Amino acid sequence: MGYIRVKNLGKAYRRYRSRYGRILEWLNLGLYHDLRWVLRDVTFDVEPGEAVGIVGVNGAGKSTLLKIIARIVKPTTGYVEVGGRVSALLELGTGFHPDFTGRQNVYMSGQLKGLTKKELDRKIREIEDFAEIGDYFDQPLRTYSSGMQVRLAFSLATAVRPDVLIVDEILSVGDAYFQHKSFDRIRSFRQQGTTLLFVSHSPATVKTLCDRALLIDGGLLIKDDTPDATLDFYNAVIVKQQEELKIRQVEEETGRKVTRSGNGKAFVTAVDLLNDGKSVRAVRSGEPITIRVSIKVQEPIDELTVGILIRDPFGNDVFGTNTFHHGCSLNNPPVEEDLRVDFRIPKLLLGKGSYSLTVALHKDHSHLSGNYDWWDRAVVFEVVPGNYPLSIGVCNLPVSIEWV
Repeated sequence: MGYIRVKNLGKAYRRYRSRYGRILEWLNLGLYHDLRWVLRDVTFDVEPGEAVGIVGVNGAGKSTLLKIIARIVKPTTGYVEVGGRVSALLELGTGFHPDFTGRQNVYMSGQLKGLTKKELDRKIREIEDFAEIGDYFDQPLRTYSSGMQVRLAFSLATAVRPDVLIVDEILSVGDAYFQHKSFDRIRSFRQQGTTLLFVSHSPATVKTLCDRALLIDGGLLIKDDTPDATLDFYNAVIVKQQEELKIRQVEEETGRKVTRSGNGKAFVTAVDLLNDGKSVRAVRSGEPITIRVSIKVQEPIDELTVGILIRDPFGNDVFGTNTFHHGCSLNNPPVEEDLRVDFRIPKLLLGKGSYSLTVALHKDHSHLSGNYDWWDRAVVFEVVPGNYPLSIGVCNLPVSIEWV
């Protein structure tokens, strides 16, 4: 089991007063530098299987702390003890060479991380499939986008479940679809006992993934408490930067692998999200949407239920329903015909953020009986603020306020 022990940790960098200061010191002509402390007297423990989040403004010292724990940077004072196999996702491209292909980088970087060539031979197909970068896997890394580098780095770092997983906010660079997929794997590791140290600027991520949260400010550990208590303190003491409205690409339109299961007696041929009759992947909160599911039945079945499930980026169920509960499942649906069902939502009262849509075909009231097709993350979409007062959370409830 993995664990982390941090005791009186400090890190200082030399700042020379002139361009010749380093040379003058080498010649023993005196001291020509000042120390700039980025961490001071940081002490905390992470127990086996525990998940701890680290929050703080940019420049607070969070990334430096992770680099010391990952043994990339040496501390100036104090010590760190880490038990078990460690996997770290820190700066983009760390350990990769731009002139080598993705496959070559996997072998070189993987062996630097402690994996043997035999282990990498067994895992290379899984790494390639999880990264989902297609033919780029055998192209030089310099041809990759930042998102593709994140995909490759995360796929390698999590190819073998580590005892300790250290993650800086590198996943924020990737597209929303891969974020959902990555958090699914992190949640799975947590359930299997992996110890997690996670830096994030997202309060929802910290609350969802972590048992505790640390607040680093000016290189000092000023709060170590539950996620709610630490984030409340953070919001009260640190000026929270307001997020800008941004609609981003959240889904690869072609060539995307997905998680599907079922006996195949009926299957989903397409899923789409419609707004005002147009296919969309971003919608304003409060606007009407239609979830359109296209289906084909392969062989005779006595009942067809279609279900939908909306999840947040961390795999939490937000809303789900199906045709059975609405009294409109199909009995003895026609075979080899194109079927289509629309789920119309007059007002999508979700809060700002990224969501995924899972679709299921089955018998009766749940997929536990007669599962024909289960399609995870069939669509990933973004909800942006609409014409409603600002709110937080995954729902945007209609509220009227009056003084009485």
